[in-house]
Amino acid sequence: MAENNKKENIEVWEDLVNIKDLVISLIICSVTSLGGYLIAPESQQPLIFGLVGAVTGFIISIVIIKPKRNFSYTDEE
Repeated sequence: MAENNKKENIEVWEDLVNIKDLVISLIICSVTSLGGYLIAPESQQPLIFGLVGAVTGFIISIVIIKPKRNFSYTDEE
């Protein structure tokens, strides 16, 4: 089972990430950022709308994709 799980994960910034979750979050953030940029009404507001879209996409990704880590604290004396 460890080998199967390892095939689904890649290393990003010294951390293992599930490929499917990474692609889903990239799509969500790209769509919300580009959507915010495209619906901005004036010449200087696309940056603000794009940033708001990126933050919105990040929040949506947090809600949809749950962490898969299990932390356990052991008291060593």
